[in-house]
Amino acid sequence: MPYFDAASSVPLHPVARQALEASLDEGWADPARLHREGRRARLLLDAAREAAADAVGCRPDELVFTSSGTRAVHAAMSGALAGRSRVGRHLVVSSVEHSCVLHSAAAHEASGGEVQEVPVDRAGRVDPAEFAALLRADTALACLQSANHEVGTRQPVPEVASACRAAGVPLLVDAAQSLLWGPVPGDWSLLAGSAHKWGGPSGVGLLVVRKGVRFAPQGPSDERESGRAAGFENIPAVVAAAASLRAVRAEAAQEAARLRELTDRIRRRVAELVPDVEVVGDPERRLPHLLTFSCLHVDGETLLHELDRAGFSVSSGSSCTSSTLTPSHVLKAMGVLSEGNIRVSLPLGTADDDVDRFLQVVPGAVAEVRAKLGVPAAGDPADASAGEDASAELVVDALGKRCPIPVIELAKVIGRVPVGGTVTVLSDDAAARLDIPAWCEMREQAYEGEQPVDGGVAYRVRRLT
Repeated sequence: MPYFDAASSVPLHPVARQALEASLDEGWADPARLHREGRRARLLLDAAREAAADAVGCRPDELVFTSSGTRAVHAAMSGALAGRSRVGRHLVVSSVEHSCVLHSAAAHEASGGEVQEVPVDRAGRVDPAEFAALLRADTALACLQSANHEVGTRQPVPEVASACRAAGVPLLVDAAQSLLWGPVPGDWSLLAGSAHKWGGPSGVGLLVVRKGVRFAPQGPSDERESGRAAGFENIPAVVAAAASLRAVRAEAAQEAARLRELTDRIRRRVAELVPDVEVVGDPERRLPHLLTFSCLHVDGETLLHELDRAGFSVSSGSSCTSSTLTPSHVLKAMGVLSEGNIRVSLPLGTADDDVDRFLQVVPGAVAEVRAKLGVPAAGDPADASAGEDASAELVVDALGKRCPIPVIELAKVIGRVPVGGTVTVLSDDAAARLDIPAWCEMREQAYEGEQPVDGGVAYRVRRLT
């Protein structure tokens, strides 16, 4: 069964497994102790730190191991914000950061801090000039991911890091998705990563704090990891994480071009094979293994299950999820279609034949989901205008209905109004604010705006064709 969800996690790399098993016998003792067993454990920990630092591109004494990538981000943000609290409490983040960054930002704001988000373009990329314009004298920290977790777009880290350095503001980079492919360029100040993204064991993250960055670890701490990650080090897991990072780098250098060709093939063929699909993210400045596409009139979770039944493991950043029923904050910030969203992220070694089979399966899976939802086909004669009986205005009450139903209801009735007529869709689903304008653009109709109404929002669409 092809596994196409490498952006979430990948299986333990063979080198990581070997290192883990080998270090279980030598790395069990307390590395802070001076006896023979403690010295052996310390040697393993120091060697792992040096290997990881070499892969990241920092000094060994700037890197500590944490219990996860999320924990590394939280520790980085709280420590940097506290260390620079005399400067101010202003925090700048991009609007498409990973949720762990945004959660820390929300906690900072709740405690009295100020947070400003830098917008992105439709490809999901920040403008370095816009980022720099938000930096102030009281800015304590700025955050920018190296590449987006959901759509793969690479961010202009070197340019933003240069602007932050000129402003005297430290820049934290979430590098979880990109460390597999190489060091993060630019003069950044802090960096976080997660081992299970590159084939290391879960439960290991890394945090880099450059020398000279004011940093005050928050919460109870001890002598472990420079006081920045309390608790007994999981030395076998740390050794496995460092070993696998070095190993996958050698493979990644060879695999990058091949995987980029495969994801380019998917991007191109999905757009050709599936009607009403939008491939999102930057087509060029992106990670080589990751792509995302959104299908109009499709529930992303249902499509995910259809693909799973067909033998393909993918993920969905759909506007409707079983847990939140809210649009993806990344797709929302980009202003692109949020319904029927599928993320494909290929692990190293993905076979060409598996990609070809995926492309054979996707059109049928999308058609099956649309058929279950009763979606009218584009240009279906049933959608033709009813001539003299057509009403110049229609109102669709979709209150209480979740995506993609409001857009499907719009598609069903647009043919009932004459060219120049309008359809008003009433919806209380947050995804409608993204998906109705996106539907209008894809179907060449005019979106005329929105206004609040009792219980929701009224979205007005004028028929052009």
